[in-house]
Amino acid sequence: MRVLVFMIVFFSFFDLFTQLPIMSPFAESLGATPLLTGLVVGIYSFSNTIGNVASGFLTDKKGAFRILVIGLTLTGLSLLCYRFAVDAWSLLAIRFLHGLLAGLIVPAAFTYLANAATEGKKGKSSAISGAFVGLAAVIGPAFSGIVASRTSEVTVLTVTAICMLILAIVSLIFLRNNVNSPLQVEAKQQMLVRTFFQQANVVKAFIGAFLLMFSQGVLAYMLPLKVIDLGFDAQTSGMLLSTFGVTAILIFLLPTNRLFDLIKPMWTLAFGMSSMGLSLILLSQFDDTSLLYLCMVVYGIGFAFLFPSLNSLLVQAVEPAHRGKAYGYFYAFFSLGVVIGSGLTGLFGFTPLQGFLFTGVLLIFAAAGSLLIEPPVMKEKQFQ
Repeated sequence: MRVLVFMIVFFSFFDLFTQLPIMSPFAESLGATPLLTGLVVGIYSFSNTIGNVASGFLTDKKGAFRILVIGLTLTGLSLLCYRFAVDAWSLLAIRFLHGLLAGLIVPAAFTYLANAATEGKKGKSSAISGAFVGLAAVIGPAFSGIVASRTSEVTVLTVTAICMLILAIVSLIFLRNNVNSPLQVEAKQQMLVRTFFQQANVVKAFIGAFLLMFSQGVLAYMLPLKVIDLGFDAQTSGMLLSTFGVTAILIFLLPTNRLFDLIKPMWTLAFGMSSMGLSLILLSQFDDTSLLYLCMVVYGIGFAFLFPSLNSLLVQAVEPAHRGKAYGYFYAFFSLGVVIGSGLTGLFGFTPLQGFLFTGVLLIFAAAGSLLIEPPVMKEKQFQ
């Protein structure tokens, strides 16, 4: 059953990554101005953040199974709505709905996986789920670009919709008898929201999720600009991004994934964040393509160590009855990170050198802070 949930994770992120190459051209084909095109691209992350938080509360209240099936079904239907977009404003409305409903899936899926994983193997489980995220990041944009160029953007979105609806039906059949709703295990108590932010490991996980995707936003914004400045084409940017993805997937799937259960997550988190920071600093300085590929390998190693560490910190700090809300906030910080990362670099007019250097230094300082600075830790659990 966990394999099925891993597939849900894959297609949830596949849905996200297939949108990246096609949404701007789709908006422009419907007559969108540059400002409206930016809104069409960004509003998905905004509404997805709302969906993530809502999913967390609903998962704890109704159980992961119900939210997974509802989220998959409604997301599939929202994807089919793209064929009814007749102008940029209708596309904007569909994007908002799509992001909101898609936000229901991921927190519920990761809550299910966290509760299903056996003690001593939660780090490995997080690594495997990270591999499916990485596969989606590698396969999604390539699939989208090829299919859209031969057919249309709507075809790409329709294929994803069909996959989502099939997963909803399969989940309804096979996950029903494998549900352990937290409310059936523990008292029906709701943790106060502020309690999450009084636990050191939860705060570290939230900040780490934000910075992970902040760096992704900067990378997605700045790497193509740097590559163009060096006289190369967009294919080189794609190959560089694929290099980091493939590196991360290998670490997730090879026996190296056992390290996440052998080493405390605070150390793997610091190592991963430092590696990503170092790679971005070096990326700002190097102009040779072979060295750029090396930087992306280092970035991929850092990403591979950071992602499971964040999940492990969260799982260890939060009891099963409240993991839905925890993952809801966790992925809300994910969504905010990529928006703010690309947004700030554009707002301040950073060059690729400045953008990479700023983000790299920020990550290294954050890695040091995660080891040296302890946020306020709750003395006792608070419930309402």
